[in-house]
Amino acid sequence: MKPYTKKIVLENGREFYGYGFGADRETINEIVFNTSMVGYQEIVSDPSYTDQTVVMTYPLIGNYGTAEEDYETKFPTIGGMIVREYNDIPSNFRYTRTLHEVFEELDIPGISGIDTRTLTRIIRDEGSQKVMIADASLPLDEALARIRAYELPHDMVARVSCKKRWFSRTPNHRYDVVAVDCGIKYNIIRCLNAKGCNVTVVPYDASVEEILAFRPDGIFLSNGPGDPTDVGPVIEKVRALRGRLPIFGICMGHQMVALAYGAKTFKMRFGHRGGNHPVKCLDTGKIEITSQNHSYAVDIESLKNTPLRLTHVNLLDGTAEGVECAEERVFSVQYHPESAPGPQDSIYLFDKFIKMMEEHKNA
Repeated sequence: MKPYTKKIVLENGREFYGYGFGADRETINEIVFNTSMVGYQEIVSDPSYTDQTVVMTYPLIGNYGTAEEDYETKFPTIGGMIVREYNDIPSNFRYTRTLHEVFEELDIPGISGIDTRTLTRIIRDEGSQKVMIADASLPLDEALARIRAYELPHDMVARVSCKKRWFSRTPNHRYDVVAVDCGIKYNIIRCLNAKGCNVTVVPYDASVEEILAFRPDGIFLSNGPGDPTDVGPVIEKVRALRGRLPIFGICMGHQMVALAYGAKTFKMRFGHRGGNHPVKCLDTGKIEITSQNHSYAVDIESLKNTPLRLTHVNLLDGTAEGVECAEERVFSVQYHPESAPGPQDSIYLFDKFIKMMEEHKNA
């Protein structure tokens, strides 16, 4: 057996040895796990994974390489990736680069040869914690000292949000949408374009006046990394704009809608990350299989004293998955209806947003 080159060290003192790929550097991040069987490129490039090291529970990663048109952002900010087996010889006519080449270029470390089933059980039982990817030779006591001294950041949205507004237009558009960028995924913009919307993407700290100057038909609140309570400027914008324009929020956008209406959020033990989470729509009784990626959730009890109504619930743990204030044409979901590569059970929510904007225009 060839000698190990890298190892991971958990905050609880456990070590796992493996083989490095991608960037050859040390890193400390929050460790999380994702249960998706496909879509590792979309996971790597999702800004919501900023400063997180992701454990992939599916055992084979890298086997179809990466394709330029499948990225969810131009500059991925994921902290690292931990896999059971890494394949550096992709079989896919669309691929342009291997995952190793992408990680090397973007300075993202990866490690393979890890018992990801055991690692996932640790996260599930003990909760998310800090993790270090380091050289195999690093002494354990030295690694733990660095982990304990490291403070997880709170400025992630400011780092991943665009610095100035940009446009994504579509021929013969019918609606103009301003998307507040907290770490927006490109496929959200693609879905809005496909529904006939010109999209103006603005920084998370853009003022209400700047947003209204574009004369939008609706406001979209994007996903993003970290704690929603750290993103005060967006919460204040929702408070100022609710009732004036239709608002649709996804993931962090959902949490900020809830906070703007006076509800509360909390950090989950290990969050939801995967492409197979069952969610029940309380209006129709239908079950939707959804893609999820979040560490925080809306406190259902705190919704009782707000104008918001619970619309969707997670069938795995009973947490809130959607809220709505129909009178003010505001709604949001915790999961990702735009998910690429899927599932797409919830794509109808974009049609709901279109209908709200049409009703607002004709009111």
